[in-house]
Amino acid sequence: MDYCPPNSTLAGVLHGEVHRCFLDTLFLHGFLPVINILSFITGIFGFISPVHGVDILNIITGTLPWFFTGILLHMERGRQLPVSPTNGHGPVLLIFWTLAFMQANIRLCGLTREPWWAGFYSWADYLDCILYIATYLTTSILFILGIRAPGLLRFSEYGGLGSDVDPAPRSVWSGFFKKMVKLLPYMWPSRSPFLQLRVLFCIVLLAGVRVANVLVPIFYKKIIDKIAETGTNAKDWPWDMVSIWMVLKLLQGSGTGGQGLLNNWRSLLWIKVQQFTTLEIQVGLFKHLHNLSLRWHLGRKTGEVLRIMDRGTNSVNSLLQYLVFNILPTLIDIIVAVVYFAVEFNIYFGLIVFATMFLYLGSTVWITEWRTKFRKRMNESDNAQRARGVDSLLNAETVKYYSMEDWEVFKYREAICDYQEMEWQSMASLQLLNLFQSIVINGGLFGVSLYCTYRVSTGDYTVGDFVLLGTYFIQLMSPLNFLGSVYRAIQESFINMENMFTLLEENIEIQDSPHAAEYIQESAPPQIEFRNVCFNYLENKPVLHDVSFVIAPGTVTAVVGPTGGGKSTLAKLLFRLFDAEDGGIYINDKNIKEFKLSSYRSDIGVVPQDTVLFNDTVGYNIGYGRQGSSQDEIEAAANMAEIHETIMQFPDGYDTLVGERGLKLSGGEKQRVAIARTLLKKPNVVIFDEATSSLDTQTEQLIQNAILTVFKKRTSFIIAHRLSTIMRCDQILVLDQGRIIEKGNHNELLAADGRYAALWNAQGQTNLSETRD
Repeated sequence: MDYCPPNSTLAGVLHGEVHRCFLDTLFLHGFLPVINILSFITGIFGFISPVHGVDILNIITGTLPWFFTGILLHMERGRQLPVSPTNGHGPVLLIFWTLAFMQANIRLCGLTREPWWAGFYSWADYLDCILYIATYLTTSILFILGIRAPGLLRFSEYGGLGSDVDPAPRSVWSGFFKKMVKLLPYMWPSRSPFLQLRVLFCIVLLAGVRVANVLVPIFYKKIIDKIAETGTNAKDWPWDMVSIWMVLKLLQGSGTGGQGLLNNWRSLLWIKVQQFTTLEIQVGLFKHLHNLSLRWHLGRKTGEVLRIMDRGTNSVNSLLQYLVFNILPTLIDIIVAVVYFAVEFNIYFGLIVFATMFLYLGSTVWITEWRTKFRKRMNESDNAQRARGVDSLLNAETVKYYSMEDWEVFKYREAICDYQEMEWQSMASLQLLNLFQSIVINGGLFGVSLYCTYRVSTGDYTVGDFVLLGTYFIQLMSPLNFLGSVYRAIQESFINMENMFTLLEENIEIQDSPHAAEYIQESAPPQIEFRNVCFNYLENKPVLHDVSFVIAPGTVTAVVGPTGGGKSTLAKLLFRLFDAEDGGIYINDKNIKEFKLSSYRSDIGVVPQDTVLFNDTVGYNIGYGRQGSSQDEIEAAANMAEIHETIMQFPDGYDTLVGERGLKLSGGEKQRVAIARTLLKKPNVVIFDEATSSLDTQTEQLIQNAILTVFKKRTSFIIAHRLSTIMRCDQILVLDQGRIIEKGNHNELLAADGRYAALWNAQGQTNLSETRD
């Protein structure tokens, strides 16, 4: 632990966590001998019992080992011991803590033999009870710390001092309570009292199954003993016990929780609760994704995000089912069985059951944690395969342009092979786990059966007791066997949810301020002002430098300049897809950050350069500009955008499907649909980002006339490449390397004979050359 790289932030955090765990563990090692000495003194002076040699032996064996293991724990911090692993505590400490924990639980099974069990008659009774509780809690905490604490963070985990190699991946159970707190609002139907009653009633039914699990083998034992006692006497045949046993069996089901009346009833009631959880998670995550900034969406793969959403939602439902209806009931059954065997028969039966449970659960946890890395790699390969397929199909047009169909198939096949290799590792380790579980379970059953058979042969127990023990053990092992699969499923659910949690924890870059007000759309067009705006997408790579200009109400302002100069960035900042690093943007002398995003954006229409349409009808895509628009309003907007006649020539008119991302329409048709959609929105502020770049000259002229006519009484901002489209604008800005170098109208800029004039002359020569060709 002392070898953590000092320059690593992550290592520093882990170093602090392990240091606290170490101090706690060391304190408990010194606290337990004190408790044992106090218990020894209490036994001598409180209960007036003579001191025997075995008492001295007990006090020695109960104190000295803790001092030695404390020294070993301290040595582990700074030395690589021969039996110490490179990560975690050594086997000596782990075995010692496990034995101490088992000893405390064995004493718990014989609780009725404690001197204070019948009542507290003196100070010794109170003190002995307190010391017993302290011993049990201390050994339990030590056992948990030994398993939970990462142990020793040596340099080998980092590849040497100062290495940048990440430490071993943390368990998927880390941060369990933090994850559950996040999921609780989705799991508990807080807005539906009716669903809350369903949840509570399901818990009652769950408790009923636990009671039936105990009573079924007990009545089965009574039936066997009664039959053996009465023999062939028909008058005393146990019809009443058989009837009760049959009713209990009907309520219980097969014992694995799959076919009983109570479980079927609970499953039926739980359907609505599960649907509520699915709805809340999917809608909440979908809303969160839409609230994320454009910067985030531009850096993600759509197919991968959708896959994460699907797996995460399914994992939450599975996790809730497994924790509430499998893990918790099975642990209760185990505790009840251990106590029942120890009290009803003797402590050795309870010890055999406890040892079997401990070995089974311990091996399941250890092997499952070990194979976690295989499952994670398989999920990563699965994400890569899905993302590869979606990305290839979305770019089908580009693939055909370059005749790369065979290449895409080859890469997709390669991705599937990578996934199958990871899948084989995951499945092979699963079979190893199943084999070990089978050995443990059958070994425990053999031990119980063998010992019980011996006790029956000596006359201590009856044949019914043998049937009871065997039936109860098998009944207990059935859900325990299923518990191994449940644990793996829970772990996989946590793995699948990690990416979903990452999405939920993504910071919403652009959001409303706490005191944001509604933006009220006025009848008159607003004034827009950029004041000393600076912005950059990447650090140390500025895009805009101290940009300032004013767009008067009802005027048209255009911005021109070379590619990469920051023209489109101005439009994105005005629409608040990004926020300026310095400076501000004001509308009617109010900073746009003071308004709520939804109301502010509702008064701004955008016609982008690259128009993407929904895979729906033409009419739906135009009507998307304003929900609830009539067909007449949609057609009127299409007429103004000079696309109505084109649409009417389609086979299905406005009901024609445009295909995914509008690929069935030409570039010019898509741009005119986008213009019609913006016209239908009726905003007071309009942004055109190369809105006519895909149009022919004649259609471009018609669109320009429509723009100047329709948006004459609106504040408009145009980003243009062809200067012929902005000749009649009220103001033209020339942007170069993020700075405004010229400002004025068309004639004023030509007269200045600057950068704009040079661009105009260059485009004029190009147009003349194209005409001659």
